[in-house]
Amino acid sequence: MYRLTNVMRPYAWGSLTAIADLFGRKPSGGPEAELWIGAHPDSPSTVTLPDGEEQPLTDFIDDAPGLALGDDAMGLFGPKLPFLTKVLAAEEALSLQVHPTLEQARAGYARENEAGIPFTAPERSYRDDNHKPEMIFALTPFQALCGFRDPAESAALFRNLLEHLVTADAQTDLLERVIALLEGPEPSAAIRDAFVALLDGGADAAALVDSTANVLDKLPEGGIGPELTTVRWLIELYPKDPGTLISMLLNLVTLEPGEALYLPAGNVHAYLNGLGIEVMATSDNVLRGGLTPKHINIPELLTITDFHPIEPPYVRPQFTDAGQEIYCPPFAEFQLQRIELNDGATPVALAQHGPAVVLAVSGGAMLDSPVTDLTLRRGDSAFIPASEQPVLVHPVIDGGSPAVLFAVTCAGNAAEFDEQRTETYE
Repeated sequence: MYRLTNVMRPYAWGSLTAIADLFGRKPSGGPEAELWIGAHPDSPSTVTLPDGEEQPLTDFIDDAPGLALGDDAMGLFGPKLPFLTKVLAAEEALSLQVHPTLEQARAGYARENEAGIPFTAPERSYRDDNHKPEMIFALTPFQALCGFRDPAESAALFRNLLEHLVTADAQTDLLERVIALLEGPEPSAAIRDAFVALLDGGADAAALVDSTANVLDKLPEGGIGPELTTVRWLIELYPKDPGTLISMLLNLVTLEPGEALYLPAGNVHAYLNGLGIEVMATSDNVLRGGLTPKHINIPELLTITDFHPIEPPYVRPQFTDAGQEIYCPPFAEFQLQRIELNDGATPVALAQHGPAVVLAVSGGAMLDSPVTDLTLRRGDSAFIPASEQPVLVHPVIDGGSPAVLFAVTCAGNAAEFDEQRTETYE
C-alpha cells in the first residue's frame, strides 16, 4: 500500500472552503474545485515509495502493471487504472455536458486524429478513445441537472415562463415555438426538437434569455418555483446563454448527504452546487451543450445525446454484513464503498476487485494486509495494488470522530459489462 499525494484543480467554479473544511485544514485562498485521486495522465497522483522517494502513479503502474492492476483488470481495461476518483466542490454551476459511449469515443477519437485536429484545439471533442460514465455521492446537499424530464412537464414550466413574459410585453416567438415542439406526439423527438431550437437559436435565444432575466429579476424571491429560481441564478452566471433555458428540459435533482446519482453515456447533465465524491472512468471526453464560453459542437452533440425522458438515475447502496455501503452503478470500471467504524469496532475486509484507492474523510484507519500496513488520517489517501489483498480496515479514532473512509475499486462483476474491451486487449 502506498500513500498518495493528489492534485487540486482550481477551476473558477470551485468552492473556497468546502474541501478544506472536509479535511480539517486551512483554505488555500483560491477556489478548490476538484481533488484528483488516480492516474489520469493530466494530473496523476504521486505515490510515496518505501525509501521515501516519490513517483507519479502513472509511472508506478507502468513499471509493473500486472502487480498494480491484476490480470482481470488488465484483461478488461488494458495497462491503466480504469477509474478516477475526485472530491468535487461546486460553488457555481458546471457546464451542461454529455459523454459518449465506448464505441462513439473510439470512432470519434480515430476520426479527429485522421483529420489532424490538435489535442489542444478548442474544437477537439475527443481527447481519448474511452467512454466516461460517472457517479456522484453527496457529502452535503448537492444539486444537479440530470437527464431529460417528461416533455409535458417541461412544456408546463415554459408555459409558466410565457405567462410572465406576456405580462411584461416581451418577445415570445421562440418560447411559443419551444412549447409547441414539446407537445409533439413522440417524446424523444419533441425533446430533441426543443433542445435544438434553444441551443441553435442564435440572437433570438439570446434575446429570450435577456427577457427572462428582466422578468424574473422583478419577481419576489421564492415565489417562482425551484426551476425558474435555478434559471434566474444560471442567467447571472451565464448571461445570454441558451443553456439557462435548456435547464428546464432537465430533471432538477437535490441529493441529500449519502445519496448517489450515476450519469451514463448520452445523459445531459450539469452539477450546480455542493460537495461530493465523484468517480468516473479514466477519460476526458466531454461534449458541452451550454452554460459555457467553450466550443459547442452541435452536430456531434446531437449524435451522442440520448433524448429519451428518464427518472433521475439514483444508485441505491448494498449493505454488507459488516455494515459497509457499496454503490454499484451499471459500469465495469468502478464501484464505490463507504466504511464507517466506531472505536472498538471489528475490522472490516475491504471489498477489492483489482486495484483500489482509499480516502479517509473522518477519524482515521489502519489498512492491514499480509504485505504491510498503513495508517490514514483525515484527508489522507492511498493506492492499494491488486497484488496486495486481503486488506482489513481497523478504526483509529482521532479526536473522538468515527473512522469514515471511501474506497474505489473495479466493479465486482466487471466482466459482465463489456465484451468489447476483452476483444480489444486479448
